[in-house]
Amino acid sequence: MPRITNLHLVSDSTGETLNSMARATLARFEEPHVIQHRWFLVRSRFQLEQVLEGIQAEPGPVLFTMADKSLRHSLEEFTARLGVTSLSVLDQTLDLLQAAIGEAAKEKRAAQHVLDADYFRRIDAMHYVLAHDDGQGTAGIAEADVCLVGVSRSSKTPTCFYLANRGIKAANVPIVPGTVLPPELEAPPCPVVGLTIEVNALLEIRRHRLKLIGHSPGAIRQEATDYVDPEAVKAEILSARRLCTAHGWPVIDVTRRSIEETAATVLQLMEGWHARAGLLAGPHGANQGPPAR
Repeated sequence: MPRITNLHLVSDSTGETLNSMARATLARFEEPHVIQHRWFLVRSRFQLEQVLEGIQAEPGPVLFTMADKSLRHSLEEFTARLGVTSLSVLDQTLDLLQAAIGEAAKEKRAAQHVLDADYFRRIDAMHYVLAHDDGQGTAGIAEADVCLVGVSRSSKTPTCFYLANRGIKAANVPIVPGTVLPPELEAPPCPVVGLTIEVNALLEIRRHRLKLIGHSPGAIRQEATDYVDPEAVKAEILSARRLCTAHGWPVIDVTRRSIEETAATVLQLMEGWHARAGLLAGPHGANQGPPAR
């Protein structure tokens, strides 16, 4: 019988920080038998009492982010009496930055979730992605921060949405056999990045896609459409890569990458593009650099 560990995540905000930290650390274990108990938006004494009851019922380590000193003290005191470990995950980072910046951090709850310019930039970017997904509104590429190109089902759309959450306006242009790219990409005003994928992985994704929209496996074999024909798909991927090479666009192989990893690489390529644009513009050039993140 595997050992089961209860892990309590307690936050006075949305819990994004704790979720990310738990996901990143638990991924380092082979098969962790961990039950995560999420207690988010804990902002009152009554809400904290419910959390404490839950911890007592199913004891286990507690990771927390809480700005209110009184609530935090109660949580730490309770877990100490119960004999379970509790850890404020931001303390060491805050201490380091306070020393480096020379200023004490404010006790501000959900400080990263404010309706500031960055927030509205993310909303604007999300609207942009919706309006420019899968080749829609190609005239709007002039407003894009980056343009992703690639064959169908090469993860362009989810990558664009992930980038939008970072405030990046990402246009999505599919490379379709027999069609020409929009004229806006002949002299693009932003970096263009190609996404590619291995043949077998793409075939599996496309076949699964056809099943979801109502095609049976037998129907797929009978139709033998170019969409799922191995030789046609291989030629399609090769043609797309050649197109990117001809235009000098960098290509990312997404076969074994998560959306987060692909997006991180896109951001690096964007920074390189802007750095080169700045050098070409010279010291008096109008290089704006990548959008703020």
